[in-house]
Amino acid sequence: MWKIYKKDIRSIFTNWVAAILIGGLTLLPSLYAWFNIEASWDPYSQTDQLPVGIVNEDAGAVVRDKEIHIGDDIVKELKKNDDMDWHFDDRKDAMDKVEYGDYFAVIVIPENFSQKLGTVIEDQPEKAKIEYYVNEKINAIAPKITETGAGSIVDTVTSNFISTVNGTIFEKFNELGLEIEKDLPDIKRFEEYVFEMEEKLPEIHSLLSSSLSDTENAQKMIDNAQALVPDAKRATGNGLQTINEAMELINEAENRLNAMEPQVQENLEKVQSMAVKVNDFISTVQSSDLNLDQGKEIGNQINAQIAGSLQSIETIETALNQLQESNNEQGTNQNQEQINQALEQLSVLKQELQTIQENGQKVNAFLTDKQQEADELITRLQENSAATAGKIDAFVKEYNKNIRPAVKQEVASTKETLNNARNILTEIQSAMPEVEKILANTEGNLDEGEETLKHIIGEFPYVSEKINQLADRIRDIQGETDINEIIELLQNDPEAEKGFFEEPVQLNKNSLFPIQNYGTGLTPFYTVLAIWVGALLLISLLATDVHHPEDFTGKQIYFGKLLTFISIGFAQALVVTMGDMFILGVDVAEPVWFILFGLVSSLVFIIIVYTLVSVFGDVGKAMAIVLLVLQIAGAGGTYPIALLPEFFQTIHPFLPFSYAIDLMREAVGGIVWERAYRDLMILVLFGFIALIIGTFLKEPLSKKTKALMKKSKESGLFH
Repeated sequence: MWKIYKKDIRSIFTNWVAAILIGGLTLLPSLYAWFNIEASWDPYSQTDQLPVGIVNEDAGAVVRDKEIHIGDDIVKELKKNDDMDWHFDDRKDAMDKVEYGDYFAVIVIPENFSQKLGTVIEDQPEKAKIEYYVNEKINAIAPKITETGAGSIVDTVTSNFISTVNGTIFEKFNELGLEIEKDLPDIKRFEEYVFEMEEKLPEIHSLLSSSLSDTENAQKMIDNAQALVPDAKRATGNGLQTINEAMELINEAENRLNAMEPQVQENLEKVQSMAVKVNDFISTVQSSDLNLDQGKEIGNQINAQIAGSLQSIETIETALNQLQESNNEQGTNQNQEQINQALEQLSVLKQELQTIQENGQKVNAFLTDKQQEADELITRLQENSAATAGKIDAFVKEYNKNIRPAVKQEVASTKETLNNARNILTEIQSAMPEVEKILANTEGNLDEGEETLKHIIGEFPYVSEKINQLADRIRDIQGETDINEIIELLQNDPEAEKGFFEEPVQLNKNSLFPIQNYGTGLTPFYTVLAIWVGALLLISLLATDVHHPEDFTGKQIYFGKLLTFISIGFAQALVVTMGDMFILGVDVAEPVWFILFGLVSSLVFIIIVYTLVSVFGDVGKAMAIVLLVLQIAGAGGTYPIALLPEFFQTIHPFLPFSYAIDLMREAVGGIVWERAYRDLMILVLFGFIALIIGTFLKEPLSKKTKALMKKSKESGLFH
């Protein structure tokens, strides 16, 4: 084994052609890695060279008397932006250029862009749209980059729009906070009103129910009143008619009273005169000797005089009774007592005169019998006559002083009362149409009010529930927070809030394992790929057998040649890893381990590829190439394995690339030794399996492999 290895090393250093070829094989894989890493170094810093067309068709809009031209604002911002090579054209030219590939993409700001954004203050705001056209056949990556640029425009517009709108909103919030602070006493009173309303809800419901009941009763009363209006009209008319008739009766009674007054006065004077004459006559008779023969004549004279007095008294009684009846007809009770008293006095006088008349008749009867008794009777007659004459005088004075003025005053008062009553009834009669109108309006209002009350009572449970909920919510809010805190929250700096919503979240990037650029991130993949490609180049150009295989065993040939391949592979790994750091300037966190991990990867890859070709010949070369293809796609070198199809996710754990790339990433970014140990163990395991295959299958399969290779050479197509 050592003999074979020493011979190969000596040939490299003694044969200049071999040395040049080996030097080329050592350097060539590194170039593959370096060119790709350099090309991928920082592609996103060159996006300013990607031509993108901008078409501004925005016509602007007027929002609350203020003109806005957001499309023009976007164009102004893009002219100051160098993220891409912006070109400002009309739609036709821009679309022609993107179609022919002069532009990678075209962004069109439509005519209604500002108008759509202005609908934010309306009840149904509409979203504004930016049209994006991209020619995806030009390049696979460029559309993604230009799409990011279009997205950044949208993000910028959105950010500025949000910050402006929210700045305005927070200005209003600030004003609202100041207003709430100013109206805080009123808010407190409102809370008290709500609680008071909640407390009085049962009373309110009771009052509404009572009001509805009263309304229904009032409706009945209005109906009754309307039904009584015709009766009231008739009663008023009848009342006026009755008053007029009463006035006629009063006037007639007054006329009769005025007509009878001289007669009554005359009769009273007659009675008074007769009473005096009777009294004088009786006194004369008493003072003279009574001639019994003349007694009949005397009695007849007395009787005649008394009869005249009685007739006068009856005349007075008739007049007083008529006056009393007249007063009764008019419903007046004033001075009735004086009339009744006068009638009683006249009745007494009449009775006494009748008694005198009776006694006079007795005189005629008894004069002839008893002279003494006659004298006594005349004496009593004289006494009675004197008393009667006094009473007549008193009645005449009472009549003239009280009765007659009282009667006249009563008649005048009755007339005045009737006049007032007639005036009142006349006013009532003239007011009856207005009363009917008021009753009709009141009925309509009551109907409307009754319907309103019924609606209110019907809605009362809902209102009551809402008031209770409002009161409960106020209590909850009072328990959860303080209105002063709300005021403090609303009062703010609008400019600060505007700045906040312009960029509400800032990404504070903390790189645990910082990678300088995109090329550095791809260095592990391209370095591992270069090491595998170097192994493929070696087995393509270098022989895996010796010139005199009969002098060595299969195992000696396998391990002897393996050492040669490993030595050259180490040289390739050293060149590519150190070139990454010192030629390209890749920022590697652990340079030593980066080189060592590269050497381990080269060792495993050489063992695998060499074993395949050494054991299986040309078939092994094909197997190494297939394995390369699978590993490029399935090792997760460029895209995360989670984004790959299921097939590649399945084979990923069984690919040597997967663990070699992870090892190199650990060295570039910073080593987590738990992961490094695992990757090293699995990667070494792949090499160990290949050694086992080569050790035990090289010799048994060599004859078949040689026969297969001989047969392929006979075709003239393979060397």
